[in-house]
Amino acid sequence: MTNPLATAPAPVFDLLITGGTVIDGTKAPRFEADVGLLDGRIAALGDLRGRAARQTLDATGRIVAPGFIDSHTHDDQALLATPEMVFKVSQGVTTVVTGNCGISLAPLRAGGPLPAPLNLLDADARAPFETFADFLDALRRTPASVNVVPLVGHTTLRVTAVADLDRSATAGEIAAMQGLLQEALDAGAVGLSTGTFYPPAAAASTEEIIELGRPLTGTGALYATHLRDEADAMTAAMDEALRIGRELDVPVVLSHHKVQLPHNFGKSAQTLAHVRRAMQCQCVSLDCYPYTAGSTMIRTDRGLIDGRVLIASSVPHPECAGRDLADIAAEWGVPRDEAARRLQPGSAIYFMMDEGDVQRILAFDETMIGSDGIPIGDKPHPRLWGTFPRVLGHYSRDLGLFPLETAVWKMTGLTARNFGLHDRGTLAVGRPADVVVFDPDTVLDTARYDDPQRVAAGIDVVIVNGAITWRQGAHAGARQGQVIVRTGRGAGTAAVARLP
Repeated sequence: MTNPLATAPAPVFDLLITGGTVIDGTKAPRFEADVGLLDGRIAALGDLRGRAARQTLDATGRIVAPGFIDSHTHDDQALLATPEMVFKVSQGVTTVVTGNCGISLAPLRAGGPLPAPLNLLDADARAPFETFADFLDALRRTPASVNVVPLVGHTTLRVTAVADLDRSATAGEIAAMQGLLQEALDAGAVGLSTGTFYPPAAAASTEEIIELGRPLTGTGALYATHLRDEADAMTAAMDEALRIGRELDVPVVLSHHKVQLPHNFGKSAQTLAHVRRAMQCQCVSLDCYPYTAGSTMIRTDRGLIDGRVLIASSVPHPECAGRDLADIAAEWGVPRDEAARRLQPGSAIYFMMDEGDVQRILAFDETMIGSDGIPIGDKPHPRLWGTFPRVLGHYSRDLGLFPLETAVWKMTGLTARNFGLHDRGTLAVGRPADVVVFDPDTVLDTARYDDPQRVAAGIDVVIVNGAITWRQGAHAGARQGQVIVRTGRGAGTAAVARLP
């Protein structure tokens, strides 16, 4: 007869990480613990000596942390075209938030060139996803090496539904965009993003965004925004975003917070105080990247091209990638704005921020880390490959801007909280096994503006949903990423809306 009080044998772990120091993503002090993984989840934390495991990893002298969550990416097409996602897993990233700045790969009609900045998604290689559900289904059929948290973009909705992008949408066009947004929410989009800094959305009024965003209310979805202005009119642009959040009663994410152009340097003290005040009465968060240069489509704006501009990619002149705009203009014997026009479409790196502002924004308590990398061309911004190790190594360890526990929290637990990823972002029993093991003494970005596709130092092992995905400087072959959809209040079940 079986003894009902007999102790069941301890399960055999799939992977046992021994001897490491755990930083769990909550900002709590680090502690010594082994970590046991089973069936894609964290099964045990603590002293696990003597426990059986199919595979053991010695993490002595290493930090064991939750996999990093990139809060701001443009990886929509890359997930399908280069699913190994080496530029992300090599720096410890296990989850990416896509569809930022109003730019998402769905819903779009098939055929015809897309206007900038939608073409930054490498649209020539894209499949035509007429519904958001189609896009998510494609990601599920061919999993990438990282998890995906999808936003739907306002610019994408505009390009699909608005006949004239140089004006605000009509009532009928707003209704069409509402229908497309509802379909995306029903499919699981975590929210809506806007990028009114860019031409396809710049003509949109505040009221257009509020009205098309009505389906967000009551769903638990959020509103992420590349502000209409990040220079002289930044306060007014922030107020617009905050008003949209209040009108819709949704959380607001201020994307890649920065202060642009020399005459505005130092004003981050005022913008952050503005954010802090807003946080007292509504749900607001922000992210940033750890560089003084930004990157976007090639533009001709006088303010942007007056400083140093490095061409990252150019469709008509691919030979110019990696060269300074000033040198190209001099060689061609034309002004900078004319050279920029000739180089379009393409992407460029703009040196337009102050290191003091970057550090102040990074150190702000509630700032998440997002790379904002653009994964096209041979000369991308080095943030695509180096953002997270740069925060850990340069800003936390070398400059002492904040403790390592805070650095990890800014790229794990804080981001999971703000995006509603309630089972990600921390190392705890029962959570999905997204784990990074790194050397706190050597972790550092190695990507540079003149050599941007270099693998970071000090990232030993990256595990995604229990599968070793990166190990000792090489991809391990696993592609176990999942599509993480919104499961908050009011998730709908309406029929999928096809494009007209």
